[in-house]
Amino acid sequence: MPSLDPKNLSARLRYRAAGNPPTTTPVSAIANCFPGLEFDFRNLWRRIFVGIILHEADNLVVGVEPGVSPTIAALAGKRLVAVNGVAITAAVTGPQVVGGPVTQLVPAAFLEWTNALADIVTRPGATVPCTFQDDDPATGGPVGPATVVDLTVRAILTEGAIARDAVQPGELTQSLCSPWQNDYRECGCYYWAASRPDYVNVDTTGVASTGHNWLQKDRDPAVKDYFASNLITYEELFRNWPGLLRFVVQGNDSE
Repeated sequence: MPSLDPKNLSARLRYRAAGNPPTTTPVSAIANCFPGLEFDFRNLWRRIFVGIILHEADNLVVGVEPGVSPTIAALAGKRLVAVNGVAITAAVTGPQVVGGPVTQLVPAAFLEWTNALADIVTRPGATVPCTFQDDDPATGGPVGPATVVDLTVRAILTEGAIARDAVQPGELTQSLCSPWQNDYRECGCYYWAASRPDYVNVDTTGVASTGHNWLQKDRDPAVKDYFASNLITYEELFRNWPGLLRFVVQGNDSE
């Protein structure tokens, strides 16, 4: 059988080796079969800038790489607030209760890396100005004067694969998308399991909105909402999902 030698990156990304399921290709990153585990793509952004290590889901600099200059070393613990002159945070406004007045809820909410870095991800090797501020422990946001440091954009994909220096061993699976736990209700990545309403037939005549469970079989307005007490709640999953779901690890039930 002749070897496959695609001439472009798109063909390489779409190639699926014999024996590998469809979910191993990048294009299926948010279309895996329930209840599957898949790697959290956000981990690829942690080392997008040479010298610093970012949080995969926040604009906090959680560390620096060995051998960096004192200027870059001083960025540890700071928050990245702008890249190449473009802000990666935004104020969030809205009502705190249904029908309430619109107020500022969060002064500087972080934009997801996939959106925030769309302008520079195609420029590996380029040097761009990055703006940092101190982290305010009280609010979890940036505070104080800005510091601008020029950083080099690192390639995260090379020859149809993940660049070796973009992630360290084990980092790609440090966080996993888990449809049965957090993603089903709270995912902010437009995950398929989160693309549905919390409840339907919403009534806002009272102090708080009410409605029917979206999976309730009989959703006639005259039927009261009900909850199956024999099922695991989201809150219970958040607190003790290994114990409740009882995964089998190396042939033994997990505790």
